[in-house]
Amino acid sequence: MVPLIALLFGLAVGSFLNVVIHRVPRQESVVRPASRCPGCGRPIRSRHNMPVVGWLLLRGRCADCGAPISVRYPLVELGTGLLFAALAWRLERLDQLPALPAYLWFAAAGLALALIDLELRILPNAIVLPSYPVVAVLLTASAAWQQEWWPLARAGLGAVALFGFFLLLVLVAPAGMGWGDVKLAGLIGAVLGYLSWSALVIGGFGAFVLGAVVGVAVLATGRGGRRTAIPFGPFMIAAALLAIFFAEPVAAAWTRLPA
Repeated sequence: MVPLIALLFGLAVGSFLNVVIHRVPRQESVVRPASRCPGCGRPIRSRHNMPVVGWLLLRGRCADCGAPISVRYPLVELGTGLLFAALAWRLERLDQLPALPAYLWFAAAGLALALIDLELRILPNAIVLPSYPVVAVLLTASAAWQQEWWPLARAGLGAVALFGFFLLLVLVAPAGMGWGDVKLAGLIGAVLGYLSWSALVIGGFGAFVLGAVVGVAVLATGRGGRRTAIPFGPFMIAAALLAIFFAEPVAAAWTRLPA
């Protein structure tokens, strides 16, 4: 039941994320004006604002001018819904449902940041920095509800550790990483540290593995060279989300390996 509710909630959040992804990098309000066609500027009708269904009804085109509407919009909505449902299922299995709001916030912010970084090579402070107090409050509420304070302390230690590690990297090799990645690292350290040390380690360093794999693929397919700039934020977010689901079985498999 909880994953289904999370799915429906995620579809609605995904619709809002489309607004965030488009407007935040342009320093525009995400509240006003209402959603409108980027071609003719006419407001989107309420019946066409339904997540995924509205785009299908319109067949991917504006109802007024017929301009094409990117398939990214329904994909973001559907992707957010499915991710929310998966997180609800996973945290329910981990007996961590009180922490679900924190992870839904992180997932929504992460999706927006990943898509903005892929398109514009930036991780806006307007999304990253407010996420720190929001996640801190939500994780604190979760710890208080469960009367378990060690996960919260571990989250704080994880945030400091991953932030410090990325800060060291950017100071040693400033050309290889941006300050936005450093600020994002602290947030990732908190959400992964709250779950376990293994989630923190696997999620924190998994980004480098994913980045290396994609970098090799880009070189092998001839779609770029050694100097091709690839944003690192999406790898950080993808690795963090994967760690939420797979850190526990990966860590267990690692401990069973022969010495």
